[in-house]
Amino acid sequence: MKKILALCLMFSIISCDDGDLQIEVLDFDESSIQYCETISLDTRIFFKINDDEALILNLQSGLLKNEVSDGTITSTVPGKSKITYRIFTDKVSKDYFCNEIPLTEPVVANEIEAQGGEVLITTILGEDGESYIHNIQLSKTSLVTKDGSRITDLRISDFGTVTTKIDN
Repeated sequence: MKKILALCLMFSIISCDDGDLQIEVLDFDESSIQYCETISLDTRIFFKINDDEALILNLQSGLLKNEVSDGTITSTVPGKSKITYRIFTDKVSKDYFCNEIPLTEPVVANEIEAQGGEVLITTILGEDGESYIHNIQLSKTSLVTKDGSRITDLRISDFGTVTTKIDN
């Protein structure tokens, strides 16, 4: 009887707690960069969706310019730009972010804002001579959960590329 009681006690101690959210990897490599309206120099919200997860970039105003950059333009996080990671209760789509009237489903189950990092933008003139190509990268991104856990395996350095037309 003591062995059975000890075995039951051992299982209860090492059992998982489904209430704890454990995020070890953010992998948005297969997700393409999205935005709501036609890209212009005023576009500031970009996002990547991976089923029930989203990585949202709120870009510093005036960072996209229709001119070739002299090196890399840097914006600090959270000081000037903002990176937010959200987990939803169900699969999320572009409509969630772009509808004029916000959708009520899916619900945000967890939201984590970056505590540090940088947004790096390099701009080149497109081959057509009428557009600019902006390569957006994330560097040193530090996401810390409410309980103080740090997400260490961030696979989001290449956020994506967007193109603006010269007449914008």
